[in-house]
Amino acid sequence: MYLSYFGLTDNPFSIAPNPDYLFMSTRHKQALAHLTFGLQESGGFVMLTGEVGTGKTTVSRKLMQDLSDNTQTALILNPTLSALELLATVCDELNIQYSANEASLKTYTDAILSHLANNHRQGKNTVLIIDEAQHLLPEVLEQLRLLTNLETNREKLLKVVLIGQPELQQLLRRNELRQLAQRVTARYHLLPLTEQEVGQYVEHRLNVANLPQSPFTKPALALLFAISGGIPRVINLLCDRAMSLGYSLQRPFIDYQVMMSASYQVLGEDIVSQRQHTKWRRRYIISFLLALVFGVLVGGLYA
Repeated sequence: MYLSYFGLTDNPFSIAPNPDYLFMSTRHKQALAHLTFGLQESGGFVMLTGEVGTGKTTVSRKLMQDLSDNTQTALILNPTLSALELLATVCDELNIQYSANEASLKTYTDAILSHLANNHRQGKNTVLIIDEAQHLLPEVLEQLRLLTNLETNREKLLKVVLIGQPELQQLLRRNELRQLAQRVTARYHLLPLTEQEVGQYVEHRLNVANLPQSPFTKPALALLFAISGGIPRVINLLCDRAMSLGYSLQRPFIDYQVMMSASYQVLGEDIVSQRQHTKWRRRYIISFLLALVFGVLVGGLYA
């Protein structure tokens, strides 16, 4: 209901990954650059990690859009599979024909390797993207490594992009996966948005929804950053609720108080209070350190 009230033509803060609302911050651009560079190298794996809601899926969608026309891409969104199930899924994604009656690791592997070789002869690249890769079993990761063994004198015929939460980094530190870890040619950890980027993010999404003048006040945006921690998914949830509250209260602007009320409704009072306490404690520590450094410098002048 708040769309018409604020003059919007679409919901700017839906959590659906709509590419029309794609906001590429500096860190998202760096992440994309690392992945793109890694796919151009000779190794078989590139890796992107980040906390929940930081925009890893956004980067992967952009990566898929930017891949050349001569690239065949397989996307796996549910990696909680056995090694056999994973290979079958790869065959399905790459449109590889196989007989279900003869299902075995060797049958699937031979079919995939034959397909990779055929793509290479036709001048095509093959890329496998696995989301939520922290859920992959070690034996499944080892099977993926074996798939990347097919190579020419210059490059691997299959490039694998692993996208996951920070637990993926821990997984690849396991001793039995050290060979795979050595094949990761590029890795990037995506951090949340900065305070300045949060404001730019909100403004960008409102502009796409045809609202050039943001109703969010500066104090509301400062609170939004403090409560969300700069995580885009949480920003969307808070802004959507704040605009709904603004409509119900018939407010022309989303001020600090409306944003605080929205935060309580979305996250609960305990979490909001905890994040506010963390924010002020961080500012106190920074102020204390700056004062300490200043005191040392002044003391040095009069020593």
